[in-house]
Amino acid sequence: MSLLPAIVRDSNPDKAADAAVIWLHGLGADGNDFAGLVPELHLPAELSVRFIFPHAPSIPVTINQGYVMPAWYDIVEMDVQRRVDEKQLRASAAAVHDFVSQQMAAGIDSQRIVLAGFSQGGAVVLEAGLSCQYPLAGLLSLSSYFPTADSVLVNDANRHLPIRICHGTADPVVNEELGKRTVSVLEAFGYQPQYSRYPMQHSVCLEEIRDISGWLQEVLA
Repeated sequence: MSLLPAIVRDSNPDKAADAAVIWLHGLGADGNDFAGLVPELHLPAELSVRFIFPHAPSIPVTINQGYVMPAWYDIVEMDVQRRVDEKQLRASAAAVHDFVSQQMAAGIDSQRIVLAGFSQGGAVVLEAGLSCQYPLAGLLSLSSYFPTADSVLVNDANRHLPIRICHGTADPVVNEELGKRTVSVLEAFGYQPQYSRYPMQHSVCLEEIRDISGWLQEVLA
């Protein structure tokens, strides 16, 4: 199994990790984009979490005139539906599954593994989390959308997966309506996603970070 390169940060370096969060960045960024967030979460010392921030491969992106940049998949059209290369997206989801398997091999129970992602990363973890063959602790999608909603194969192992969706009310890149649509689709699948909205654009804010910390402590309790 060949893993993508990644940054690894432990929330408590003095204690062996017994949980993991695999966190995917957005288009044009890399794993460094959220690695600095770990201390900002202020997780309690007794909760020792290994954070893994993979780097997406660099590929041509159609909406950016074919410019090569870090991306989890190609975006073909920047319309409301966001036409994307679903084959590439599913390949990225498979890469996330590989990280899950790696952490399980390292002794972390799959039910203590959370998948998180921002923008493009959020789209990938929605696919990866719902299709994962191992039961997970939770799924966190930030300022994102669900391009494979019509094609995802939901695995029974994650039929009751805790899901948190966060979105900015003034997001000019991924309109909040796409976040709300994701919630509706998940509810139609039988999930009960938590939805949080914040007065921000395509970014993260302090209130959101605090909410993420509380949610992580809840699903990893």
